[in-house]
This record gives sequence, structure tokens and C-alpha cells, in this order.
Amino acid sequence: MELMRTRIIYGLAMLWFAWGGAVAAELQTVPVALAELPRVYRLDGVAEAINRGTVSAQTSGRVVEVKFDVDDMVRQGDVLVVIEDTQHQAGVRQAEANVKAATAKRQDAEQDFVRIQGVYEKDAVSKADMDKVTNVLQQARAGEQVAQAALQQALQERAYTQVRAPYNGIVTERLIEVGETAQPGTALVSGLSLDNMRISVDVPQNLVDSIRRERKAQAKINGKWVTAQDVTVFPVADPRAATFKVRLQLPEGLEGVFPGMYVEVGFVAGSQPSLVIPLSTVVLRSEVVGVYVVDAEGRVHLRHIRLGSPAGPEHVSVLAGLDEGELVATDPLAAGIALKSQRTAQVGNE
Repeated sequence: MELMRTRIIYGLAMLWFAWGGAVAAELQTVPVALAELPRVYRLDGVAEAINRGTVSAQTSGRVVEVKFDVDDMVRQGDVLVVIEDTQHQAGVRQAEANVKAATAKRQDAEQDFVRIQGVYEKDAVSKADMDKVTNVLQQARAGEQVAQAALQQALQERAYTQVRAPYNGIVTERLIEVGETAQPGTALVSGLSLDNMRISVDVPQNLVDSIRRERKAQAKINGKWVTAQDVTVFPVADPRAATFKVRLQLPEGLEGVFPGMYVEVGFVAGSQPSLVIPLSTVVLRSEVVGVYVVDAEGRVHLRHIRLGSPAGPEHVSVLAGLDEGELVATDPLAAGIALKSQRTAQVGNE
């Protein structure tokens, strides 16, 4: 009886072992490849605003409202400061009246011109009379144009009483208060734009030649790597720090970047051979990063690895834990099932 029980257990164990080996044999694998990848050096940089400046008054008057304060976000076109417009409104009304009068004068001159021209063609009036009405019409038309220009100027002066933000940004300094009098050129509000940002990095001089040659870099913004639109290397080094100033132009409208914040930057400086695996083969479990490796005998192993930088949209480099030519399972879920079956078979065999 005891002998029969032992044979049954042994038979089950062999069955489990065979089934686990069959599952492992059916796994799809891909070899760890050696590829030439960009050599990336990572440094810290500081974000800067490209557009920054002070908004000044373009007309005179008493300030009646300041709509934004320091650290307030503004959108392009928002009214920042309101200047009293009583005189400007009166100027617009006077200019409109002048235009109306000039238009009426031009219309009268046109009627006189048409009337005299008809008579002149019948030789009923002299050429001097015809020249006179022609001159009057030309003067009337010129007067109307002058009045129209004056109206446009008055409207512009009135528009200047509402000082608007020239771009999206943030207010950094409030330079005038309600009740104060502004003159053309009076500084009102200082600010900077968040739409156009750049990163300034101090680069060691031994890397400058490679960075200048490659001119490729990325900045880590909100956990994602963003490709710089332009890389500028300053031609003069800082002799005290033995570094060169390098600037990265970020894409316009990028969110999550503020002046003064530290940003991780990766510069491409040449190339280097690196081990590469498909990103889909990587297993992430809590703080563990690994892949399922299938050895020459078809056994499955969970191998801890250390990842490097991305190698395109579907691959990643490996810094440690794998050797070139080793086989990794392309389907981590199926490999995990095979490993569990393999371990169960081993326990049963013991």
C-alpha cells in the first residue's frame, strides 16, 4: 500500500514537471541585443522665462483700478490697469462730431462740383469757376481724412486707458497704486511669460565639444522627457567653474515649467554600445524590476535587472542583470504561469 502511494506521488510530480516544461517550451522569447545608443549625460538646469518685461502707460490719467497683484496668473488680453477715461471719452465725442461735420462739408462740395461740372460742360460757366469748386472738393475730402485720422487717434487714446497683458504669464511686480497719476512711459506692472521657457545649464568643459556637435537634448518635465527645440552653447567659459553656459529652448506652451525651478536635462554626447530589450518584456512589481529569462534547458527564471534610458518607443537599455544573447520571454504573464508550474513540479519531485 505504501509502495503504491509513493508511485502515485512520483507519477504526479513527473506529470507536473512535464507540464511545466511544456509550457516553458512554448514561450516566445527574444534575445538580448547589443545596439549602438546615444551616450547621454544628465545634468541639472534652471528654468528661465524668455519673455519678461514691464508694461508701461501709453496715455495720461489717474489710475482707478489695478486688477491683478503679484503672483497672479494672467492671460493675453486681460485688463491689468484701468486709467480714468473721462477726458478721453470727451475727446472721442469731439472727434466724432468733427468727422460728421467734415463728412457733411465733403458731401456739399461734391454736390456743388456735380452741379458746376454739368453747367461747365455746356460752356455756361468759366474755367475759373470749375477750378474753384474742384479745389473746394479736394479740400473737403482732405479735411474729412484728417478728421477720420483724429477720430482713430482719439479712439486709440481711449483704448490706452485699459492696459492689457501682452502675453500669457504671471505678475512679478506691481508698480502703481489706485489714485496715482500715470503719464506715458510710467511703469505699471512687471511680469513674465510662461509660454516660452528655456533651460539654462552649466556644462563641464570636457563635454562641450560633443554637445556642440550633437546639439540634441531632453528635459524632464512632469516626469516625462521633452525634446528641446534648440540647443545653444555659449562660446565663452566661466574660468572659475570651468563650465560653459548651454541653453535649451523648450516647446512653446509647455505646462508645468516655472522660472527658477530645477530641471533634469539629458545631453547627447556621442554613442556607446548598450544591451537592449523590448519594453514589453519588463516586469514591474512594487520596487522590483525584472524580466523572465529562459535558459538553454528551457527553465524559466525571474531575473532582477537595472534599466537605463529608453531606446526608441518600444525598447529600453539594460545597465545590469543580463548578458548579450540571453533569451527573455516576450509575454511576462505566460512566463509567470510557467515559472509557477515549474516550481510546483520541483516541490512535488522533492
